[in-house]
Amino acid sequence: MNWAPLLLYLAAIALAPLLGGVIAKTKAFFAGRTGAPLLQGYFDLAKLLRKGAVYSATTSWVFRAGPVLSIGAVAVALALVPMGGTPAPLAFPGDFLVLAYLLALARFFTVIAALDTGSAFEGMGASREAQFSALAEPGLVLCFFALARNADALSLSAGLGALSPGAWRSHAAVLALVAAALFIVFLAENARIPVDDPTTHLELTMIHEVMVLDHGGPDLALIEAASWLKLWVLGALVVGVVVPVRTGVPVMDGGVFVAAMLLLGVAVGVVESAMARLRLLRVPQLLVASGVLAALATVLISG
Repeated sequence: MNWAPLLLYLAAIALAPLLGGVIAKTKAFFAGRTGAPLLQGYFDLAKLLRKGAVYSATTSWVFRAGPVLSIGAVAVALALVPMGGTPAPLAFPGDFLVLAYLLALARFFTVIAALDTGSAFEGMGASREAQFSALAEPGLVLCFFALARNADALSLSAGLGALSPGAWRSHAAVLALVAAALFIVFLAENARIPVDDPTTHLELTMIHEVMVLDHGGPDLALIEAASWLKLWVLGALVVGVVVPVRTGVPVMDGGVFVAAMLLLGVAVGVVESAMARLRLLRVPQLLVASGVLAALATVLISG
């Protein structure tokens, strides 16, 4: 039995908060600050798990179930993503569609939990989240179709497994378009600048953070953990396209993959330090651009 996919899956769960720490540390470096420790995400999780939860009389079981169902959907989605040159723990034809649906399901649970509070403020954030995700999903699915067409297989593991430095030499334009589209979706789906700012406190511009204002204690810990896992899921797709290293040695391939993921965190920190957040009216244009790039990649690889 090949234990590499399972070990990488467990490593991803363990290292996901570290990726957020790398992003925060990079942003602190560019701002001339020391910043929080790299392990701050783990400290925050431990602190939240020790606290109790307070529930409004307005909320129902939907509010309490939202964080649990959300992290469950993302955890299953992580099992569908190939990492380090190995197939995913759960790989089958059409798995990329299941992955897209699982990410949408996790978002749906977060949105309805926000709506269950009865707060117009959280409803505003939920509305924006639904709108932007609807524009980001076509780009993600079209990227999957381009990878599937390139590998002539309907499995995400086969699509990413078919990539190599040689594939970049023969299909550089297509893979560059896919990588660019995936990176835009990666930033948008994880509430990063220029689409959203996870550290903002400006009421009229908050998107993701405003939806979780009423969550606390273990519920907020589950939401934070789900966001880090989702960051790793979509980041693994970007790394799988940009750094298709295949040495044939699982330990080396896994090490290169983890190093590439941490470098992706540095890249996100650089982007957030060098760019300003877009106006909300400009965000749909960026997300439509990602769909156009992915559609162009699909057309080119099909031709």
